[in-house]
Amino acid sequence: MSSQPYYGPDEDENTIMLERFFLAGDFVSGVGYGVHLVLWTSCALYLWKQRHRGWRSIFMLAFITLLLIVETMFAIVQARTVQVIYIDNRNYPAGPWQYFLDTQNLAINVIFYATLFVMTFLCDTLMLWRSWIIWTASGRTTAYLVNLFPFIMLVASFVMGTLWTLQSSHPGLSLYSKQPLAYGTAYYTISLGTNIVLTALIIVRLLMYRRTHLAHLPPEHARQYLSLAALVVESAALYSAFAVAFLVSYAMNAPINQIWLGCASAAQPIATYLIIYRVADGTAWSKNTMDSQTLTSMHFRQTNLPMAPRKNDASDVQFTSEFSVSALDVEK
Repeated sequence: MSSQPYYGPDEDENTIMLERFFLAGDFVSGVGYGVHLVLWTSCALYLWKQRHRGWRSIFMLAFITLLLIVETMFAIVQARTVQVIYIDNRNYPAGPWQYFLDTQNLAINVIFYATLFVMTFLCDTLMLWRSWIIWTASGRTTAYLVNLFPFIMLVASFVMGTLWTLQSSHPGLSLYSKQPLAYGTAYYTISLGTNIVLTALIIVRLLMYRRTHLAHLPPEHARQYLSLAALVVESAALYSAFAVAFLVSYAMNAPINQIWLGCASAAQPIATYLIIYRVADGTAWSKNTMDSQTLTSMHFRQTNLPMAPRKNDASDVQFTSEFSVSALDVEK
């Protein structure tokens, strides 16, 4: 009895695994883009309703719209790349993957690297802004000092990302060639390092708030600002987890890095949209959140205490009106 004929490609096992994970990563990115559309719609509706509050809502709406445009371009060129590789040039000598490596200077590949880089930079910039907002509760000077190092890292990641994009799109080179691989590893190390530092700074500050003020907050405010979910969203820990997995597998040149790249490229905008959603919904941290919520809680508890009737004076009215402000209103 003869064995079943082999109809697979004439390529080595590592290349075949790369192609498998490449297609799987494309699927993961497509799923992530669908989630991005849903989150963008929710954020855009909230921000549009809040447009009368001032320039910040309009700016954030423009920011997420720019992010969605970049993501859309990324999704389009990724789908087009799969078509060009596996349909238009399936009989290329040495296989479709070799065609992909030999044609990195094509427009679709250049746009792929550029959109991935721009998308990462935009999300990193938002993370730096959120860290600065949260730390301004300790004073502007402290916030500037704490976020100075992450800012320098962000600038360095921009420079390395630009070099990585240019090197990866040279004729005869690719994302996995020796020199672009070195630039890419350095870029993602700095970018990931920036995210980890910012994530740590945000978590540390929120945990400090939690330890200091949890006993003074009503249960609903504790869940809203100090819960585990709030810490994960505000710190964008979702992206950091996938980015670590991608960086390790990419540096090792393991084929599974394509899966983690798809997860990381999808998770970072998701983390960004979740932060923007909390800002638009008025539940995100601001520099005055803790003070206003704590003092409001103290006021409410004080009014529930049995006291003898007395005539209201001007100080009572001033205290009530001063702290009946939402978190979104005071974040300016």
